[in-house]
Amino acid sequence: MRSVIAWFIQNPVASNLLMVILVVGGLMALPTIRQEEFPSVAVDVIRVSIEYPGAAPEEIEGSLCVRIEEEVESVPGIDRLQSIAVEGACIVSVEMVMGGDTDNAFIEIQNRVDAIDTFPEDAERPTISKLIIRQPVMKVALSGDADEMTLTRLGLRSRDELALLPGVSQVTLDYARPFEISVEVSEETLRRHRLTLQDVANAIRSSSLDLPGGSVKTQAGEILLRSVGQAYRGQEFEEIVVIAHPDGTNVRLGEIATIVDGFEDIDLRAYLDDLPAVFLNVERIGDEDTLEIAEQVRGWFAKTEPQLPEGIQMTILNDQSADLVVRLDALLVNARSGLLLVAGVLALFLRFRLAMWVTAGVPISFLGALMLFPAFSISISTLTVMAFILVLGILVDDAIVIGESVHRRETSGENQLDAALNGTLDVYIPVTFGVLTSVAAFIPLVILPGHMGRFFAVIGVTAIICLFFSLIESQLILPGHLAHRRTHSKRGVSNPIVLRWASLQQGLSSGFEHFSKVGYGNALRRSIEWRYTTASVALGIVVLTVALLAAGHMRYQFFPSVEGDVVYASLTMAQGVPLETTQEAVELILQAAEKLGEEIREEFDGEEIILYTISSLGKQFARDGPPDMSIKTGGAHLAEVSLQLIPATERTIDASTIANRLRELVGPIPDAVDLSYISDAFSAGEGIQIELAGAEIEPLTQAAAAVRQRLAEYRGMSDISDSFRAGKQEVSLTLLPEARPLGLNQLDLARQVRQAFYGEEAQRIQRGKDDVRVMVRYPATERRSLGALEEMRIRTPGGAEVPFAAIADARLGRGFASIRRSDRRRVVDVTGELDRSVSTPERVLADLEKDIPGLLLPYPNVEFEFGGEQREQRQAGAGLVRGFALALLLIYCLLAIPLKSYLQPLIIMSVIPFGAVGAILGHLIMGWDIVFFSVLGIVALSGVVVNGSLVLVHSVNSRRNEGRGLIDAVIDAGTTRFRPIVLTSLTTFLGLVPLMFEPSVPARPLVPMAIALGYGVLFASVVTLFLVPSAYVILDDLIKFTKRPRRSRNPAAPERDSLPQAF
Repeated sequence: MRSVIAWFIQNPVASNLLMVILVVGGLMALPTIRQEEFPSVAVDVIRVSIEYPGAAPEEIEGSLCVRIEEEVESVPGIDRLQSIAVEGACIVSVEMVMGGDTDNAFIEIQNRVDAIDTFPEDAERPTISKLIIRQPVMKVALSGDADEMTLTRLGLRSRDELALLPGVSQVTLDYARPFEISVEVSEETLRRHRLTLQDVANAIRSSSLDLPGGSVKTQAGEILLRSVGQAYRGQEFEEIVVIAHPDGTNVRLGEIATIVDGFEDIDLRAYLDDLPAVFLNVERIGDEDTLEIAEQVRGWFAKTEPQLPEGIQMTILNDQSADLVVRLDALLVNARSGLLLVAGVLALFLRFRLAMWVTAGVPISFLGALMLFPAFSISISTLTVMAFILVLGILVDDAIVIGESVHRRETSGENQLDAALNGTLDVYIPVTFGVLTSVAAFIPLVILPGHMGRFFAVIGVTAIICLFFSLIESQLILPGHLAHRRTHSKRGVSNPIVLRWASLQQGLSSGFEHFSKVGYGNALRRSIEWRYTTASVALGIVVLTVALLAAGHMRYQFFPSVEGDVVYASLTMAQGVPLETTQEAVELILQAAEKLGEEIREEFDGEEIILYTISSLGKQFARDGPPDMSIKTGGAHLAEVSLQLIPATERTIDASTIANRLRELVGPIPDAVDLSYISDAFSAGEGIQIELAGAEIEPLTQAAAAVRQRLAEYRGMSDISDSFRAGKQEVSLTLLPEARPLGLNQLDLARQVRQAFYGEEAQRIQRGKDDVRVMVRYPATERRSLGALEEMRIRTPGGAEVPFAAIADARLGRGFASIRRSDRRRVVDVTGELDRSVSTPERVLADLEKDIPGLLLPYPNVEFEFGGEQREQRQAGAGLVRGFALALLLIYCLLAIPLKSYLQPLIIMSVIPFGAVGAILGHLIMGWDIVFFSVLGIVALSGVVVNGSLVLVHSVNSRRNEGRGLIDAVIDAGTTRFRPIVLTSLTTFLGLVPLMFEPSVPARPLVPMAIALGYGVLFASVVTLFLVPSAYVILDDLIKFTKRPRRSRNPAAPERDSLPQAF
């Protein structure tokens, strides 16, 4: 390595070309790197979904979910098996072990599910897919005082146009009911014509079709034959012949049925600011670029909006690309601010040109990292930019040490070339291994398990790449520039500003040098003389900090509350309520939101905080499961109201306060089963979630009620609920014994009732890009009361008609709204919203962990565990402990190799706990709770804080190798390395200062990490300057004591150096 460094110093063209390669390579790679707000991460989840229209959740569970679970549970590599049964659908989620062979598992699961032949006859074919995370780009709303058909057709046309745009692949139409052709035949008409619904369906199937008929090979060529008769519109179905009489007269479908070419019979509506609306969701997957997609959509919007029918408005909502640009710009401003602070500090204490070349290493390292981004599939996102900011101050550490070493050689009289070579060679070993220890400390972020670990890995990999290029720049590029830079004397400079700056710099540099020799030198000498007192005080600081944590003066929570720009009010009414009842409840929420807006305008001088409101009925996004179990549930009992706020940086009131005030204004809503308010931008899951598991629903619901009651006793708890919901009223049909002689069985009864009230699917036709079902059923008026069931006639195999009441028994009951299962057991989740200004989820759950076993004593078959945020914390915490242990082992090895010692690394690593102390004190000073990101910062800190100690101990060893006494060597090394240690800690801290005060939403989780790194380095550097020299001498005392136990030792100043070099 010495020869390589010397060659680059003596060949400035090579160092300049290397710099150009990194700069140009990064600039060329920049346009090819996709830009996104958050990186796209893979999710090792395989999903099996199957529809069984009209079936109740309990029937879905037994006939679909359990069967699929039985088949797939033995597939190798499964970490967790979950399923959910709702009305008409089942989803089974297979979560694989991270790093496992998901592709082979997918094939195995597909084969096993396809082999199941016991699914109900009317169930759809199962769909097996790997879960793909779709990132939202923007939402386009079509709203206006128009009928549903107009809005839906405009929405479908817009969807198709958007999907044709270059780079746009994921567009879905939301809150638009699917098309359906409903053929409605009354019971009286069926009896008059002696027909059944099955007969009508068969007539449609046999008449409405296109069928290829082969080909005729003539001398002129081959001619294809094809029968054409497929009906596509309601009017075309009216002409289908149902009955053909011998006399030539026909009964057509339009004569006996009402044909409605409309929408599926489901309750679904949405409004944008009180106007009916449909929404186009534009999303991206994989390597698609957010900004490119958004540009295409905005171009389409500009051309399409003027062509809309009168009264229809088109609005772009939730434009993530605009947010991305704003947030990236804000973070880049922070990066520039941090870089300027670093450059300013360096320029104060180093020669200006030296300071600028040291600072130039930062952008060179960043551009080198960008050059490798495509190879590592890393995007430019808020996380990568924040990773740049996190390492900004660290990147100059090695350059500062080398630059200061070269500067010291120059001031001692060496020429530039010799000073650059000798100064670099003096410290290149500790600098190299110092960077490697920093790399080792970021490895735990790369290997962290769990879904959140995939995001942390982006930060870790980015930091490691930057550190790698900073090492190249500091040892191969910087020395060459320092060796061949032009120097100017004061005599040749006439600019007064330059002269004043040079005088200021020289004065500060001289003062700094004087302080290091006199002030710090005397303090260091006293510290070494009283080294055991120094060590005791340091140990006392650690003990006091631990006591501070144990006493609860510093709060810990896994995930910080992140301010969002949207407040959601999610409403769940009792199953079976009419849509009108749910709509009345939504009106109450909207009126409260309007009143809240007026109150805030009065309080804050007319400030408008609510940009628009979106209300929906019949559907809400399922938030009662992890991301891999998210499904769209539907029903007249569901609704949601969302308030889009102005950005957090422009508001004088935070979103959580708005949510709490809205909760107070709305108050309790009659018949509401659950009403929850959500204001956080994102989270790691429910903060309070207790998962109860068992085989039977009744003990689970009773146990959930007991846990809910206990949760309500905690201050700050609100929106307490559980995931069990009573379902709609059900009528259970049982065949009477009198029906058997008539040739009827349970299947006949079930099928004819299903045909009448749900419908018989006669056909499924393709109309454009949409599947349209043709359903044969009773008219809507006969499907609105149980009286129609009583009056229904059941057809026997012989063609006779029998009253329903004569052959069947109907019993009224109530089922389940949904059934969740985890690892083949039924589960009920108890959740609650906690005001984190009052307490933390960790404190509440630690208390609950003691109480819940007593609460569950009456229910011996019910077990519990904490889910949501706590499950992620357990997984991430266990992985972090393993990763930290690995990092410490690597750091020890990387310190032992250059020092050629087994014990000296322990002296250096003794600084690590004080980095943690500084991080904790930093949180106290900044008013932040300690969170998981803080712990990650402390882990990363462990490799950074040892760098100064490594250089210091290496300097002591070098002086002792020259024959100098122990105390003299320690003090001289300390005073010599005082300036680089102080400068590196200052630059690291100042580089992080802008991020510490960054208010934007994506930056909030990483602020604690910046605080931990910044304050940890600052505090550990002070400890390094006194504790490490003292510990070095203490270790000498101990070795002398073990080697010559009978000799008295003078702890103040050993007479001669007896410390073995390889201790």
